[in-house]
Amino acid sequence: MLAGHDGQMWILDFLAPQSCVFCGLTNEGDERSICEGCYEDLPWNEPRLSPTPGIFVSSIAVVHYSFPVDAAIKAFKFSRKLYYAPAFAELLCSSAELLPSDIDAVLPVPLHWRREATRGFNQASEIAKPVADFLGLPVLHGVRRQKATPFQSGLAAKDRARNLRDAFATKRGMSQRHVLIIDDVVTTGATMRALAKVLMKNGVSKVSCLAVARAG
Repeated sequence: MLAGHDGQMWILDFLAPQSCVFCGLTNEGDERSICEGCYEDLPWNEPRLSPTPGIFVSSIAVVHYSFPVDAAIKAFKFSRKLYYAPAFAELLCSSAELLPSDIDAVLPVPLHWRREATRGFNQASEIAKPVADFLGLPVLHGVRRQKATPFQSGLAAKDRARNLRDAFATKRGMSQRHVLIIDDVVTTGATMRALAKVLMKNGVSKVSCLAVARAG
């Protein structure tokens, strides 16, 4: 008789076998959200660890924002296909060994409350929580997006930076020393830089960032 967590997982897999989010085939063995074939064929960003001049200690984007990742991220964010969240979290966790060892908290990029209410969820939070669990770190709360910025896609770098001026805020000083910011896509890095500046103004010493995909 199977009992506990392993037994529950066996029963779930028997009743509803885990399928690959990209090809739909039933996964085998230890495969979870992405089958081995699709995993190998993803548009991997090599090196994942990117040069980080200035504000970030470490900056990682796991894959390129190209097919099939781009279509999956759009479906996740705009069509509420939340079954992509575990797959994106798995990709982020695959780069955990590249992260600095002194990170002590995880922060998903906040959405403005109106956009989160319209969308029904914050995509960054959905992928950051499993990563925080994997790393054994707390998820930060209390940092908010106080400015409803327009969508950043299609804007030049200077326009992105202008949109994000005073976009983020926190009401209290922070005791964390090294925060990992997590988001789905990074393009110019303007959003993460704006958020990092707020963190560092409120007591955080170091900031790193981790994204599923890099666009551009």
